[in-house]
Amino acid sequence: MICILLCAGYATRMYPLTENFPKPLLKIKGKTIIDRLIDDLENGQKITKYIIVSNHKFINEFILWKKTRKENIVVLDDGSTANENRLGAVKDIWFAINNEHIDEDIIVLAGDNLLDFSLNEFIKFSESKNANAIMTYKENDVTRLRRTGVIEMDTENRVISFEEKPLNPKSNNAVPPFYIFKKDNLKLIYKGIESGCAVDAPGMFIEWFVKHTSIYAWSMTGNRIDIGNLDDYYANR
Repeated sequence: MICILLCAGYATRMYPLTENFPKPLLKIKGKTIIDRLIDDLENGQKITKYIIVSNHKFINEFILWKKTRKENIVVLDDGSTANENRLGAVKDIWFAINNEHIDEDIIVLAGDNLLDFSLNEFIKFSESKNANAIMTYKENDVTRLRRTGVIEMDTENRVISFEEKPLNPKSNNAVPPFYIFKKDNLKLIYKGIESGCAVDAPGMFIEWFVKHTSIYAWSMTGNRIDIGNLDDYYANR
């Protein structure tokens, strides 16, 4: 399995802290956010390669960071230079797949989230289903549900509907930005882009994806913290 870490955002809500430095490389209790994600995955010994998708503005920061790691890590520059001309997360996923000629299962992670559970549990779930997988957790605050992806599931945890940022959520099953795609379904990512699905956030693609193939939802066993603004960062630093 290959891990794609999406790190090409500009984190404008965290300026001036991230105006000239990438959010995934900010340190939380002495360790960068992406170091925490990679260290966890290394314990599971399932990942053969890590692909960091950066923008052009911060590419050199990630190249310097790579020298601190021993794993098989590739750092890619998606060519964008500002928030206004960013490719979007879905195109960044396909950019990594196409650039590295990926032909194995992938796990896709947002590079700015903290977890108090192991991603290896998520991988084991996908393996047990032999299927594409997303995460889910219970969210009872309707305001928050309107800012994220929301799913409905059947009794086997298969996703039967997905809505990104719904005005009227059909359930309280929220979806964070963590995904596993089986290698046989990777070309669907390109097909979704060509079909005109929105590309800014991965959830916009998942809304299209569930209409074309099966995907299962794993219920998170712990908590996830999205470092989305300065208050989030300083509260957890």
